[in-house]
Amino acid sequence: MAAGRQGSGENEVMILTEAELVERLARDRAAGRTIAFANGCFDLLHVGHVRYLKAAAEQADRLVVAVNDDRSVASLKGARQPVLPAADRAELVAAIRGIDYVVIFNDPTVARLLTLIEPDVHCKGTDYTVDTVPERDVVRAYGGRVAIVGDPKTHATRDLLERVRHRQ
Repeated sequence: MAAGRQGSGENEVMILTEAELVERLARDRAAGRTIAFANGCFDLLHVGHVRYLKAAAEQADRLVVAVNDDRSVASLKGARQPVLPAADRAELVAAIRGIDYVVIFNDPTVARLLTLIEPDVHCKGTDYTVDTVPERDVVRAYGGRVAIVGDPKTHATRDLLERVRHRQ
């Protein structure tokens, strides 16, 4: 059924296909649970990512994290990225406590995925404001809300990669 599983016991994080995610969320909603959604490239996971995702998990009963596929990361970040393939990045994200579902997506933005699953809360990091979130109109159209979460953006994969390159 699931594309992959992390952990064991009742709190397993599921790395799912979009179809599997839709099915799981339908069950969660039927049980009265709210859904939060966060997304990103998560190439070279760092403390800023962890803080963002932990804060997103506090916004609802379930947290879905969408991870950009390799092609979309390269188009967003340049030919030198991603450093890690999507499956590895998804597994690392799934290891963070508080995340319920992980899905890899291949669109340039998460607008289509948001429309498909209609999370109650779309969470973005502090490098955005509610008014600058690219998908804000999509979220508002189906009745969801946007939340800005995490600590100030003082950590970036780009900076981490630059430090590594300068040490070589």
